[in-house]
Amino acid sequence: MQVQITLAKTAGFCFGVNRAVTMLYDLVDKGENICTLGPIIHNPQVIDDLSSKGVNIIDNVQSVTTDKKVVIRTHGVEKSSLDFCVNNSIDFIDATCPFVKKIHKIVEKNSSETLPVLMAGDSKHPEVIGIKSYCNGECFIFNSAEELENILNNNTFNPVKPFIVVSQTTFSIKEWKKCIKIINLYYTNAIIFDTICNATEERQAEALLLSKKNDIMIIIGGRTSSNTAKLKAVCEPNCPTYLIETAKELLDIAFCDVHSIGVTAGASTPDSIIKEVLKTMSEIFENANTINKEETAGFEQMLEESLSTMSSDQNVIGTVVGFTATEIQVEIAGRKHTGYVSFDEYSDDPSADPRAELKVGDEIKLRIMKTNDVEGTIKLSKRLYDRGAIWENLEADDTIHTGVVTGIVGDNKGVFVQDGAIKVFVPASLAKLRRNDSLEELVKTTVEYKIIEVNKMRRKVVGSIREVAAAKKKEIEDAFWANVTEGAVYTGTVRSLTNYGAFVDLGGVDGMVHISELSWQRIKHPSEIVKVGDTVEVYVKELDTENKKISLGYKKVEDNPWEILKRDYPVDSEVECKIVSLTSFGAFAQIIPGVDGLIHISQIAYKHIGTPAEVLKVGDVVKAKIMEIDFDKKRVSLSIKALLEPPVVEEAPVAEVVEEVAQVETSAEDAADVSEEVAPAPVEE
Repeated sequence: MQVQITLAKTAGFCFGVNRAVTMLYDLVDKGENICTLGPIIHNPQVIDDLSSKGVNIIDNVQSVTTDKKVVIRTHGVEKSSLDFCVNNSIDFIDATCPFVKKIHKIVEKNSSETLPVLMAGDSKHPEVIGIKSYCNGECFIFNSAEELENILNNNTFNPVKPFIVVSQTTFSIKEWKKCIKIINLYYTNAIIFDTICNATEERQAEALLLSKKNDIMIIIGGRTSSNTAKLKAVCEPNCPTYLIETAKELLDIAFCDVHSIGVTAGASTPDSIIKEVLKTMSEIFENANTINKEETAGFEQMLEESLSTMSSDQNVIGTVVGFTATEIQVEIAGRKHTGYVSFDEYSDDPSADPRAELKVGDEIKLRIMKTNDVEGTIKLSKRLYDRGAIWENLEADDTIHTGVVTGIVGDNKGVFVQDGAIKVFVPASLAKLRRNDSLEELVKTTVEYKIIEVNKMRRKVVGSIREVAAAKKKEIEDAFWANVTEGAVYTGTVRSLTNYGAFVDLGGVDGMVHISELSWQRIKHPSEIVKVGDTVEVYVKELDTENKKISLGYKKVEDNPWEILKRDYPVDSEVECKIVSLTSFGAFAQIIPGVDGLIHISQIAYKHIGTPAEVLKVGDVVKAKIMEIDFDKKRVSLSIKALLEPPVVEEAPVAEVVEEVAQVETSAEDAADVSEEVAPAPVEE
């Protein structure tokens, strides 16, 4: 069946839509955590694709979370929403179509309480709702000439007073002309702004022309899209017109007695869907021809000028016929063109040598890069074919792949993993096993990952290192908990420190050493004993199998200073000790780190002293004798006096002693005489 297919050169994304979609995909590729305020465009396939990448749609800015960046949809939003973003410091990017923004400025600048706005458009469409919010006075919306007449009849519009007239960017040109005619007939001072997008105007005009030349029209686009619906309305009066969203819907159309088909697409329809529709149509009509090269030039030369002839990106088999210093010469069956493969296009492996790996007569699978009919040559690539073959078989599954981390994406948004010819993006949330792990540590290391998303159209692969690491960690944890016992000794690595202890990696499972278990002495912070990265020997003190928690011990019994004292410093030992504090009743001295003893004031010297500070000061090193140890109460009594020679008492001569005694006796007699002399007289009753 010979069928002629003509594609409109204006089909596909308009400037504003292309700008917004490109902007959004770039943000996704950078790993940004984003959402859109309303659907970015009216195309369900694009929305579904973005949704699969984690781009959520929110209905109002009040619901946005602080970790999200908001992208304003192509159709724009109400002024109050933008003001809310600015006033609440919400991170947002305005992807509103520049032509829509222009209408915002027109009505905001020119309208007032005495200067109303008449707007042609769908009152329920987000673009129209957004424009209305910029009006400073009344705004009347009409979607047809009839609705305009109703508004003019039911409202008092002074024929000599001006008012503003604008339209939705995708409003029907035919209907707009009718409306302007009515306004000009009755109102001479109306200020009319022609705000229909040029692309819309051209698209509708071309669709109208195609509908008059062809047996049927195929309109490709979302059913909720205003401009797509307008295209269908433009074409329907001239020939049967079908609105489809995907290529699959072509199977529901009866193409009986159809000899020519016109194809166009709405401004929100991506090129990939248009290509798929054209490809499906060419398969339905095996001998379908495309015409009008000039008309198709706007859309990648109508699938590289023809779907039925050899073109770029087509795979072929070439036979090696010779070599030059820089390329492989090949012959392709059924083609008169001379084929060549530059050595740069042979392999992604820079060490590959085609002259050593190939010989004349070998067949190799290639991809066409460029055909030059004038020179009669075809530029081919084995490298691109190999890449394509990889992409054909690439799927998101549980297969574990291996690659090398080549670098960090943006501001720690993720990493790139090079796996042969495939570059895999791994978001930061899927690259690290723990939140605090550094992405820098992954760079230039070989990692295992799983593919979780493949977009063949955009040649994008998203992977997860964390998923593989988490599975391995679980295996290690299960094995550990199956064998661990209290008292078991492990050699581990200090992973992190907190104010209350140190976390030690025992080989895939973490345990905690409380600060009190790090040293027999009192410490203020674990960093006084260990630091991150230290290799330490610990033992299991306590297990909580239900909550998977492990308490570890680090200090050893043999290092207990009281055990050292018991072993090396028995009672009556002489020790050198350092004065560490003074009190009114004595001095405390450090015998060994962790053990202090008390030197009572009575044990400091033989002579009488008022306070210990009279003879000692903090920092003095003195010799003392251990007099007593109470291990239960952790008390040690020391004595400096015990190591000192007692003072010598000199005896007086006998004569002096007798004399002293006589003096004492005489004094006693004198005292008695005095007592008698001063004795009181008896008191009479």
